Parts: sequence; structure tokens; C-alpha cells
Amino acid sequence: MAFSIGEIASIVSGQIEGRNDIIIKGVAKIELATDGELAFLANPKYTQYLYSTKASAVIVSNRLELQEHVAPTLIRVPDPYASFAKILSLFQDRVEKKGISSLAFTESGVKIGEDVYLGPFACIGENVTVGNRVKIYPNVYIGDNCVIGDDTIIYAGANVYNDVKIGERCILHSGCVIGADGFGFARQQDGHYEKVPQTGIVIVCDDVEIGANTTVDRATMGATVINKGVKLDNQVVIAHNVEVGADTVMAAQCGVSGSTKVGTGCTFGGQVGVAGHIQIADNVTVGAQSGVAQSIKDEGQFFFGTPVMPLRECQRSYIHIRHLDDIVKQLNDVEKRLNSIENSEK
Repeated sequence: MAFSIGEIASIVSGQIEGRNDIIIKGVAKIELATDGELAFLANPKYTQYLYSTKASAVIVSNRLELQEHVAPTLIRVPDPYASFAKILSLFQDRVEKKGISSLAFTESGVKIGEDVYLGPFACIGENVTVGNRVKIYPNVYIGDNCVIGDDTIIYAGANVYNDVKIGERCILHSGCVIGADGFGFARQQDGHYEKVPQTGIVIVCDDVEIGANTTVDRATMGATVINKGVKLDNQVVIAHNVEVGADTVMAAQCGVSGSTKVGTGCTFGGQVGVAGHIQIADNVTVGAQSGVAQSIKDEGQFFFGTPVMPLRECQRSYIHIRHLDDIVKQLNDVEKRLNSIENSEK
């Protein structure tokens, strides 16, 4: 599979700077690329490699100012990372899966669309609706009364419990569990815990991707909702009755407690923990390993720390923390001097 530099520039609406007769046969990291390969430069930390790379072409920002001559042809675009993502899809090795395996199991009332792939030992419960061009890989379990939208992919070993609704063009990776019971237990007078029935559902809207071993719990009542375009990394936990706003992304090992509402366009770094029954405004960014204990009302802000605070405020606090030993010593010295003065006056 090969593309001319002109074809690639056209796909990303980029401007060619250099030779326009190059043929691209593959993609690679800028520090490892060789002749015939395309690389990209989005992170300034890798700028040094632009002047030594063996790549035939590199996608770079419109704003990049060259410090010296570069050998590869440049394709200038507003966003190199987003543009390179489009190009990667051209070189992705895709094997189209179609057909229903004789070892797949379907219960009564199942409706299956056109060009569906259903792998060996996939189990489809009663009254399930599977859309067109859906791919359900081996050992997937789909519970009763579920709806799976067109062009959705569910990889091997994923589990979708009863009554879950999955939208179109979603991707569910191996080991994820959608619709397990929320963590609801009521403590009784004698001290034991009585399970609270989880009678709600999960709604996963269009264009959502859910990572490996991620869990999304069903609601106690009503619905847990993952809105359009949300991307959840591996090992994320979404508790019962949570609503995650459209186009929000969460890195690995994030956890969102029950009944919390996360706004649209939010970004959570890895291992962010969010308390229950709070609200997070739109376009909020929360740094890795932060703890969100209260609602965040300020849109478009960056928060960090445990408990979280605005980034600048948190940075100032950490500066003081790093000098805490010196501060304590100074206070001890002041205390000794004051005691000495008081003793001398006596």
C-alpha cells in the first residue's frame, strides 16, 4: 500500500514544503523512520529529531519555525497529531470479518442486521437487536433486550449485561463490562449490608470507545449515560447513575463515583478519582492522580492535586510544600529566640 505525497497532503489539507514526487509506503516514529516512511512532529520535545530523521516526509505544524535545513519534505497543517491520525487509518491492516459462526449462540427473538460478524462462542440473549455491519468477536456475551447500533465493534471477552443500549460506531475492547450492578448496599440495624437492587440501565451513545477491562455500572434507577464521542481508557470505573458528557476523555484507572455528572469536553489524566453526587463543568481538565471531592463550577479550567485546586494555585502550594523542612526549621529558630528573650526578661 503506497500513496503519493500529494494524496496525503490532500487528505489532511496540508501544504507541501519540499519535494512533491515522493511515494509514502508506511508510517513510523520520527526518531525511527526510514526512507519511504512518513512521520509527524507534534510534541516540541521531539523537535531535535526533525533535523536527523531518515523519514521521507514529516507532518509538522504551520507555526513551526525551522532552525536549520531539513532533509525530509514537510507537510504543514494546523494540528499535526490529528492529521497523522487520519493518515494512520490508511495504513491500518484491516481484515474485514463477516458471517455468523456455527459455534455462535443466539436466543429467541434476536434481530441481526446485514453484513454482521458473529464469532465462535459469542452468546446473544433474547430479544437482542444487532445493527448492520456490527462485529462481535469470540466469547462475547450480550444479555437479553440489548440494542447494538450499526458499525459497532465488540472485541473478544467483553460482557454486555441485560437491557444495555449501545449506539453506532462504538468500540468495546476485550474484558470491558457494561451494565454490571452498581455498588449499592444499605446497612441494617444489626450491622449487615442489604443489597439495593440495581433496576436501571446503561446507555452508551454513538462514537464511544471503551477500553479493555473498563466497567460501566447500571443505574440504581434510570440510566447511567455515556454520551456521544466519549473515550474511556483501560481500567476505568464508571459507577451507577453517572452521566459523562459528550467528547470527554478519561485516561487509565480513573474512577467516577455514583450519581456524578461530568460535563462535555472534559479531560481526566490517569488515576483521577471523583467523589459521588457532584457536578463537573464543561471543558474542565483534571491532572493525573488528582482527587475531586467537590463540584467544579468553573468551565474550561485546569485543576490539579488532592483535593483539586486551580493549577496555578496548586503549583504555588507545592512550592511551599517542597520547602516545608526549611520553613519548620525557621519557625523553630524563631520560637527558640522568643523563648530566650522571654527568659532573659524574667
